[in-house]
Amino acid sequence: MGKRTRPALFTVLAGTMLAVLAAGPGPVSAQQGEAFRLDDRGGRRDRDRYLRANPSKVIATELAFARTAQEKGQWTAFAQFAADDAVMFVPQPVLAKEWLKKQQNPAQAVRWQPHQVWSSCDGSLAVTKGAWQRPDGSVGYFTTVWARQKNHEYKWVMDQGDVLQQPLEVPELIGASSADCGRVDPFAFPAAEGGSRREGRSKDNSLVWSATVDAAGARTVSVRMWQGGEMKEVFSGRVAAAS
Repeated sequence: MGKRTRPALFTVLAGTMLAVLAAGPGPVSAQQGEAFRLDDRGGRRDRDRYLRANPSKVIATELAFARTAQEKGQWTAFAQFAADDAVMFVPQPVLAKEWLKKQQNPAQAVRWQPHQVWSSCDGSLAVTKGAWQRPDGSVGYFTTVWARQKNHEYKWVMDQGDVLQQPLEVPELIGASSADCGRVDPFAFPAAEGGSRREGRSKDNSLVWSATVDAAGARTVSVRMWQGGEMKEVFSGRVAAAS
């Protein structure tokens, strides 16, 4: 895989994964339970399920993605877990499935491990960050956006990363954070000045992301989450243009 996008495969301590799964998705607020829409007469018109954050499922999907890359091939796994409109950077943004059709799997897939997941309150969108290692010894980080599908499974919609001079510190446990529930003030990223912009948000607007690429190929990525009555930036990264 090229320098500017996330590679593939997973290695994680069994105890870490068990701890995450055992922790579960956390308590449910009144807004995250089952709600009903009412018609003008006050009757039940249709039932609308507001699903809750489920970071353990996102992590399990990330690990399955990584494992599939080892078992079936790097680009095969990327295509299998990608949403139809997924975007990756090479370094300019491309539709992932179209680009992946033209790629051949490398002889040995890159390995990766999730370190952190941020989820919207309703669980419709989540972002993972972690570390990767190539067979040649180089290391880096990745950031991946996951969107919940109609079948309640997750597919990735944006993937990016970069090389690091030193590996990320390995956490004792995979971190998991969910946005606050309740009223969310609208948030809009500043207008992009030149280049191209990709962005997205959860259905409840409690998690938003943006990736801007300038004409030279430099990329800026931001993830914000609703916490304490404001949108707080939980991830920010810049990838320099290829020399």
